[in-house]
Amino acid sequence: MSPNKSGKNLPSVNMISEGTELKGTLETKNDIRIAGTLDGEAKAKGKIIVSSTGKVDGNIEAVDADIAGNIDGEVRVTNKLILRKSATIEGDIYTKTILAEEGSQINGSFHMGDDIKEEIKKNGLSSKLGSSKSKDNKADKSVAKGKSKVNKD
Repeated sequence: MSPNKSGKNLPSVNMISEGTELKGTLETKNDIRIAGTLDGEAKAKGKIIVSSTGKVDGNIEAVDADIAGNIDGEVRVTNKLILRKSATIEGDIYTKTILAEEGSQINGSFHMGDDIKEEIKKNGLSSKLGSSKSKDNKADKSVAKGKSKVNKD
């Protein structure tokens, strides 16, 4: 059912199912769930969900994200990022807030704060898909570099 025909603003979720491979840039004004493989960028004005079987070889950008699969690229989330225990991120993370379950793995830099929208606008997504290199190499006190594994205290 189309939200335009009914006149209601019904939620809409797009899905890349397990066993499906997509190459290229994926852009949506709604939420997206990725259970298959995306070789390219994913941009959503809503939430990006990457299930445990999902893999993204490229950068993702969204308002919110819930990751249980593998991301090989930058993750840019203007609100909340949730990393499930099976999540693996090979790239830099830009987010306002993060929740990482025990067992999630992050190999990259963190850029966090209330002004993350401005940071994302300033830097934009890297032009090279899958790149986890930051555009400037200035030292920044809000950046934590290196390999991290979230462990329970």
